[in-house]
Amino acid sequence: MLFNSFEFLIFFPIVTILYFVIPKKAKYLWLLAASYYFYMCWNPYYVLLILFSTVATWICAILLEKWEKHKKWIVGLCVGVNICILIYFKYANFFLQNISGAAGKLGIAFPQIRVDVLLPVGISFYTFQALGYIIDVYRKEIPAQRNFFKYALFVSFFPQLVAGPIERSRNLLKDIEQIPQKKLLDYDRITGGLMMMLYGMFLKLVIADRISTAADFVFQSPGERDSLQLIIGMLCFTLQIYCDFSGYSTIAIGSAKVMGFTLMENFNTPYFALTIQDFWRRWHISLSTWFRDYLYIPLGGSRCSRFRKYCNLMITFLVSGLWHGAGWHFVAWGGLHGAYQIAGDLTKKARKKLIERLHLKEKGILVTSVRRLVTFILVAFAWIFFRADNLRNALVYIKNMLSLHFSVAGWTELCDNNVSGMTKWEWLILVAAIALMLVFGLARSKKELPADAFLQNTPLPVRWFLIYALFFAVLIFGKYGPEYSEAAFLYFQF
Repeated sequence: MLFNSFEFLIFFPIVTILYFVIPKKAKYLWLLAASYYFYMCWNPYYVLLILFSTVATWICAILLEKWEKHKKWIVGLCVGVNICILIYFKYANFFLQNISGAAGKLGIAFPQIRVDVLLPVGISFYTFQALGYIIDVYRKEIPAQRNFFKYALFVSFFPQLVAGPIERSRNLLKDIEQIPQKKLLDYDRITGGLMMMLYGMFLKLVIADRISTAADFVFQSPGERDSLQLIIGMLCFTLQIYCDFSGYSTIAIGSAKVMGFTLMENFNTPYFALTIQDFWRRWHISLSTWFRDYLYIPLGGSRCSRFRKYCNLMITFLVSGLWHGAGWHFVAWGGLHGAYQIAGDLTKKARKKLIERLHLKEKGILVTSVRRLVTFILVAFAWIFFRADNLRNALVYIKNMLSLHFSVAGWTELCDNNVSGMTKWEWLILVAAIALMLVFGLARSKKELPADAFLQNTPLPVRWFLIYALFFAVLIFGKYGPEYSEAAFLYFQF
């Protein structure tokens, strides 16, 4: 069941209304049942996986408190089992293919084995959420949750189940515990949540699903495109993945807020970042902080020698790349971001001296604008590896793009509905929608507020203008209808 589907438009109001009216002690059980139904709409059999992960981590957390002498073995076994399940479903074919290729090059006969398995939706997200919980209990940051059903709801809460945000146990579990004390019929909270959902739909239906047509056209055959098309394709995917993923997170945060739950902010105007490090403080915040707390810092973080620090950074980003997908192009994407951060740290003093010699203000408009532009270009360039079907296609894409071969026919093809699927009218709608998104982002960035707080703090006339503008934009220009098959959110594949 997709957020941008007709089924969800029926599912969500029913779940929410019944959640408001049923007895307080049964509310979390109702949400648990709704969450499992939501997940079973994709594949009813794979609900057994999330149930196994839930049972395993719940039992292990209790054992950690009872058998402290053996807690390292318990947490190691629990983490190991969950990671093995993730590896089997997500990486088995990738590893087998690479082992077979390496053996062939060494002249060793290795059978071509392929595991015929369907990747469970959201397995990376709920696995990491459950692992974060068990590690927190191991570190004694939170007590083990004794109520199995409340813990099961924490793992499977439907708004953020399949694509995050990856919630922390100290936040969402606390919210679940406080359900009986929550004031449910809160006008400001409910309208604020609905506005968030509407804005998320705008990002997904008006921008992401529209711009994906141009991005797909270019990336499907990069060897046949000129430099102009490839640059535009790169920029289109850069905006597509942001609007698609932040759109999902915004809908998830909004729908949870309607019911009285506070999910963590997952995107904070990332394309306004001043550095790559700043970008990762703003992009997919729940995952980047997860890797920081559970991988980077345990490896030693930055409290070690410079060489060790850089090794920790690179390991973290390579693992992050592999988390996103079973392919070397994902690893290259993660490695490139790691290299960006190392290069940024190495050149930090030199860049500061250059600014001083040019008699410029470090926080002045010119320096800030240049830093934002350079960071955006670096991020957009790295997205080529992320979007390409494989590493070879990514390198072909970059080679042709940097050949600087431009032609008038390139733009003409992009505006030909029979060739690219886009018309000049579609491009005009797209530019207007992106402009609205940028104005919202700039205003929010200036006030340094999360999206929901910014929307609720706007003057009442402005707020109603935004509501009507977003509603009619989605209604008139959203990509849906009888001939349209709702597009899955990009991060569902991860």
